[in-house]
Amino acid sequence: MAQLIADKRDIDFVLHEQMNIGAEYKGSTYAEFNRKTIDLIIGEARNLGIKELLPLQKVSDGGCVFDAGTVTVPDGFKRAYDLYRDGEWLGMSDDPEWGGQGLPHAVSMAANEYFYGSCNSFMLYNMLTHGAAKLVEGFGTDVQKKQCLKKMFSGEWSGTMLLTEPEAGSDVGAMATVATKNDDGTYNISGSKIFISGGEHNMVENIIHPVLARIEGAPEGTRGISLFLVPKFLINEDGTLGDFNDVVCTGIEEKMGLHGNCTCSLTLGGKGACVGTLLGEENKGMAAMFVMMNEARQMVGLQGFANATASYVHALNYARGRIQTKGLTDPAGSAPVAIINHPDVKRQLLIMKSYVDGMRSLIYYGGLCHDKIAMAATAEERAEYSLLLEVLTPIIKGYITDKAFEVCSHGIQIFGGYGFVEEFPVAQLLRDSRIFMIYEGTNGIQSMDLLGRKLGMKKGKPFMDYLAIVQKSIAQAKEIEELAPLAETMEGFFARYTEVAAAISKAAMSDKVLDAYSFSHPFLEVTGDLTMAWMLLWRATVAAPLTGKKKDAAFYKGQITTARFFINTILPTSMGRMNAIETCDGAVAAMDDAGFGAK
Repeated sequence: MAQLIADKRDIDFVLHEQMNIGAEYKGSTYAEFNRKTIDLIIGEARNLGIKELLPLQKVSDGGCVFDAGTVTVPDGFKRAYDLYRDGEWLGMSDDPEWGGQGLPHAVSMAANEYFYGSCNSFMLYNMLTHGAAKLVEGFGTDVQKKQCLKKMFSGEWSGTMLLTEPEAGSDVGAMATVATKNDDGTYNISGSKIFISGGEHNMVENIIHPVLARIEGAPEGTRGISLFLVPKFLINEDGTLGDFNDVVCTGIEEKMGLHGNCTCSLTLGGKGACVGTLLGEENKGMAAMFVMMNEARQMVGLQGFANATASYVHALNYARGRIQTKGLTDPAGSAPVAIINHPDVKRQLLIMKSYVDGMRSLIYYGGLCHDKIAMAATAEERAEYSLLLEVLTPIIKGYITDKAFEVCSHGIQIFGGYGFVEEFPVAQLLRDSRIFMIYEGTNGIQSMDLLGRKLGMKKGKPFMDYLAIVQKSIAQAKEIEELAPLAETMEGFFARYTEVAAAISKAAMSDKVLDAYSFSHPFLEVTGDLTMAWMLLWRATVAAPLTGKKKDAAFYKGQITTARFFINTILPTSMGRMNAIETCDGAVAAMDDAGFGAK
């Protein structure tokens, strides 16, 4: 039977063979999660994804309906939302005290692969709710937690993130939303926010909005921004809902994709009656919001990956069933064959597979880092994995979403003309994927974060720790005769990468700073290529001793062939890109506005 959404066998491989999470969790707070339990959880997620969420994907493309301040989601969303809530999936990895299930993060990533791969626009409502709940958990008062957390983690109420304004996009410090303190310690909030995913909808009775605003008299820029908790309906002391809180949806955007998730414009305090409570400390709203944004950036990487794996599975199934022309070396008059036998189609499938496999491993590894933080016996160990995750975040968000869009483009190409027709699923997957490169910090900003912050963070130690882990994997692969040539090739790439990383880091701290930052995105790309190669070589190292098994021999051999393809075919191109980065040519900085042409 053809797989849907994702390759179940590969999910099993990453969790139980590559990551060996049973051994990782043994003797820890996650000890109860043995293989049988984990497989049962993921099996239930797969069932819900395929049976209930996947049918929403096509329906979601019809979009939401806006009418006089109200938003109605597509047919079927509310039923699926109730089923998702009943399964307690929103708070999978969260504290049971607040309604979470306490599952390991790596396991939740596998479950979420099926959910997001089924219908990303549906899952975006849940992603924002979870992030908002984590803000309340991390920075809320006892009252705020008691009022909101269980209802948010259960999905009874939803949540959002209110940052962007018409004149304050990436430059959040330019925002104009104002908070005026009241005698009772609350604040009147006044302003307008745009691009608010799930800002208004009919699936829940209340929506909790974390809102960035500036208290009157606070410093300019990001130093003067505070974070407030603003519910759609005020919350009484007994937890019941009170009056409408003057948060009005003024419209929804007509977008390229993700039509099933409403992107709202909201006016707060248009009638002077919007009340919020301070979340965290005054003038420290950006630091608090970055907690949510870092989680969101990792989840956006999962969003991109989920669309990529869905596109790959669709393309693979189609290529196996689409009969077209004889094989290239078959004699004249031979019967036509499935297009998977044609070299260029197979090349594109192998590109898709190599990225999808590497993405899956990296996403799950990020989840495992979260688990290691939770299981850490010492503060030092906890900090080590926290900082490693910080290094990986721009790669997970930036590189994965760039390559996910590329994978989805290959998916359309394999379908040929049918891929360009909306009747088939790959066109929507491509359209839906484009936003992932933009929101939660554009991928250009991710590249600047990698170059400007992550390379030198804590005197460079976390970045060096990341490189040491990669180097260790290369050394392990060199010990396996079949993999030694690949490991040696990657070793050469690794050595060149460390030279280029040092060169661009030095340039970024010199009078060539503008030239260096014009290469920050190419540097993110080669860092991602290194990370993908690491993940694929690690996979091959696990698979190599198992290729003699009768069961799954082709699967294990496929791991080695995929690593071979990526290291021998993709990395040489990346090597050329590194030459350009090291040269750090100043053409970008030298280009005048007028030189671009017509005005």
